[in-house]
Amino acid sequence: MVTGPRTLAQVSEGALLAEIFPYFAAHDGLLIGPGDDAAVIATSGSVVATTDAMVRGRDWVDEWSTAADVASKAFTQNVADVAAMGAVPTSLLVTLVADPQTPVQWAVDFARTLGRLAQQSSVAVAGGDLSSAPTGTLMISIAALGDLGGRAPVLRSGARPGDTIAVCGTLGRSAAGLALLQADAAALTEADGVGAECVAHHLRPTAPVEAGPRAATAGATAMLDLSDGLLRDGDRIARASGVRLALDSALLRPDTEVLEPVVGGAEPALECVLAGGEEHSLLATFAGELPTGWRPLGRVDKGEGVTLDGVPQAPRGWDHFAG
Repeated sequence: MVTGPRTLAQVSEGALLAEIFPYFAAHDGLLIGPGDDAAVIATSGSVVATTDAMVRGRDWVDEWSTAADVASKAFTQNVADVAAMGAVPTSLLVTLVADPQTPVQWAVDFARTLGRLAQQSSVAVAGGDLSSAPTGTLMISIAALGDLGGRAPVLRSGARPGDTIAVCGTLGRSAAGLALLQADAAALTEADGVGAECVAHHLRPTAPVEAGPRAATAGATAMLDLSDGLLRDGDRIARASGVRLALDSALLRPDTEVLEPVVGGAEPALECVLAGGEEHSLLATFAGELPTGWRPLGRVDKGEGVTLDGVPQAPRGWDHFAG
């Protein structure tokens, strides 16, 4: 007699898909959905495409991350990349690579959450792939597509001296939440106030997706998703545009002050804001007036790299291989 939760090894691929597909609702832009060799998606012109992968033990740990948390992160990091190009996310392709001993319920919980988030955002889950893997392996990959709606894409290379550096969203919240969890996984249930908000933002981040296309329409000269930290991602704009991003610590103070009691002081709070990853806010530069929802962080100058109050900053933050 088999006891305990069902594992992927105990069901066929077809049976697993039969449990997952009901969570992926029909969508007007999806002409042919899951079930054939490939999906057919309606587009109005230029298509933005991106992909991100998450690996257990590297991008999340089961100690405090559920399948629903992983789905939330995977969804957000992909749609944020599409929005950062000035496009509207339209569809997703999902890959699950898993040890056959992975519980079926993990895959179902992942699919349920992904399907709910996609439906709430009018994004189609168009299909994907399943594969078995060696013992202990669990990996998720999502490819996201977006529609520019006739707009030109906003690149990292368009910032010019005199532009305003601006952010839409929070800074440092995910890093502060991770610090709480690493100090004590009980923070997942014991944190309150801003600390609880930080833990929640780390586990299930959100992104101001609608702000990306609006920024493009408002004339954003460069833009990206803050996934690896303000300094590292800011340096990417600086290098691509051949300019210097001059950050003003006074404009970062609202972000650091709210985190100081959470992480234990001004210095670690500033580090969360400057180098914290997985925030998924949008960073952009504008030649003119900032759109609603954006706030300034500094100015674009002649030169290179990123400075804080005139002091050059190393592009620290998350790196997939260097850590």
